[in-house]
Amino acid sequence: MQKLIGRQKEVQKLRKHLQSHKSEFVAIYGRRRVGKTFLIRQVFDNQFAFQLTGMANVNTRGQLTKFHAALQRYFPQSNDLEPAKNWFTAFEQLITLLEADETTDKKVIFLDELPWLDTRGANFLSGLEHFWNSWASARDDILLIVCGSAASWMVKNLLKNRGGLHNRVTDRMKLSPFNLAETEELLKYKGIVYDRYQIILLYMVFGGIPFYLEKIDSRFSATQNVNELCFEYNAPFRDEYEELYASLFKKSEKHLAIIEALAQKKKGLSRAEIIRLTKLSNGGSLTRVLKELEESSFIRRYQGFGKKKRESLYQLVDFYSLFYLNFIQKSSPDDENFWINALQSPTFRTWSSYAFEMVCLHHVSQIKQALGISGVQTSVATWSSPEAQIDLLIDRKDRVINLCEMKFSIKPFTINKQYAANLRNKMGSFQEATQTKKAIFLTMVSTYGLAQSPYKGMIQNDLTMEVLFKT
Repeated sequence: MQKLIGRQKEVQKLRKHLQSHKSEFVAIYGRRRVGKTFLIRQVFDNQFAFQLTGMANVNTRGQLTKFHAALQRYFPQSNDLEPAKNWFTAFEQLITLLEADETTDKKVIFLDELPWLDTRGANFLSGLEHFWNSWASARDDILLIVCGSAASWMVKNLLKNRGGLHNRVTDRMKLSPFNLAETEELLKYKGIVYDRYQIILLYMVFGGIPFYLEKIDSRFSATQNVNELCFEYNAPFRDEYEELYASLFKKSEKHLAIIEALAQKKKGLSRAEIIRLTKLSNGGSLTRVLKELEESSFIRRYQGFGKKKRESLYQLVDFYSLFYLNFIQKSSPDDENFWINALQSPTFRTWSSYAFEMVCLHHVSQIKQALGISGVQTSVATWSSPEAQIDLLIDRKDRVINLCEMKFSIKPFTINKQYAANLRNKMGSFQEATQTKKAIFLTMVSTYGLAQSPYKGMIQNDLTMEVLFKT
């Protein structure tokens, strides 16, 4: 059996539900390719009382046909059953077959890609509601696990359901991408021994998405792998971008328009700026699309330091999408060395700066641990003015604010006279605009730390990429 990397908290919760003395209804959601199905199959060793996976772009009849085939696979005695014509009958058939199972162990029922089962006019949710409310919840031996990559559908139709499934889910788990420590563990398990600079470079391209990382070939460097997976002729991830969004969202054109607008400005855009750049109309449809992207972890909504909720910004935080728009989209399949040749380009320097900042934002807890403030109440924000911009600040209850600078470079970073003046300007602008009375600590997070220079002493905290790999 393949090793399960990370996910300790989720594994513990699932095993607890398996041992509980009542039926459980668990909803698991998260970005496509993040490893939801793999997690469930590994924890339960594929030992399910019943398992069904929804199919994309298949009508109700096709979904019910697959349901019938799954019944025949798990219950040989069901061969005489006619395929159900609706979901109510389908779930009634499942109930009848499960009741005939005389084992006393908890019966694990796994419904994967649930949103795909909910085709137009199928009343799938009504059938699921009937199965849970009228039968499973009254027993003590059912563990119903449902998964979905369309996170917004899962939240709206299950977790915030206002009908018969309201408050019926007994546990919810949003599966996140791997952090750097888990990414490193996965690569080592695959026999890939990279230095941490190469691992961060891979992370900046693919994020912590296990499906992408599984494609890394131990025979090649990180740079060679990116070139082969994304740029060579018939590269597996050359067309991943549009397929990814189309598989998650109906009429994904609006989603793509917002993603492409956000990719233009690293600090993010306000709702008004999104409307201006995308030409999308303001209203409930835009709100829905933004929420769907946020629930699926492609974007984040945040407030700058001292800003109100109505002044929120939306920021692109999906690594692959950012990489695609900066490089893959602009490349030709005839140029199979595009990535290798791009490493010294201005576009690479701009992208790598933004992507490394995103890596740090995804590892704020590790930065806090390195600063020795894990136990201190903090809030994390950004700040900008016409004169200066701070991409990460940590506002602490112990009357200190860490202003963080993040630098991705192949060697120790040198603070020269010009950069030192820039740092003083940032700190001065921030203090003047916010009128904060807290102490300001300049904090540098870089790949290889700071080189010796006359200005190094102005930095209170010099952190290297090593801190980002802490568990």
